[in-house]
Amino acid sequence: MKKVEHIGIAVNNLADASALYEKLLNTGVYKTEEVASEHVLTAFLQCGPNKIELLQATSADSAIATFLAKKGEGIHHIAFDVADIEAEMARLKNEGFILLNDKPKRGADNKLVCFVHPRSAGGVLIELCQEARESGIENQESRQL
Repeated sequence: MKKVEHIGIAVNNLADASALYEKLLNTGVYKTEEVASEHVLTAFLQCGPNKIELLQATSADSAIATFLAKKGEGIHHIAFDVADIEAEMARLKNEGFILLNDKPKRGADNKLVCFVHPRSAGGVLIELCQEARESGIENQESRQL
């Protein structure tokens, strides 16, 4: 793993949370995006070398809606940038980690992603991220707003 790519924060209202974090971090949202396959709206803020991803559910059956119902607003996941997501998935699986998907899928911010179950990662949801490039990996719908 190369670095922390971003910290994901689940929010009830993306507009309100964006305004709050813009004031808190003294920077604007640089990108908003809907990831239809995950039923989520996202907003990204850059703070120095670090990124924050705000996540609002667009459906009551989304993972973010479930998280908010159980835990309320707050840190949802930590994402790590990886050079080769498929190799990192194979390595982690071989080490006994539980992956939430068998293949990388399209995520927000032009990333291929895979999640590691919190049960196998000390209670923390981990996201692996690799910059998307042209490949045979499944192209799930994601669009900038």
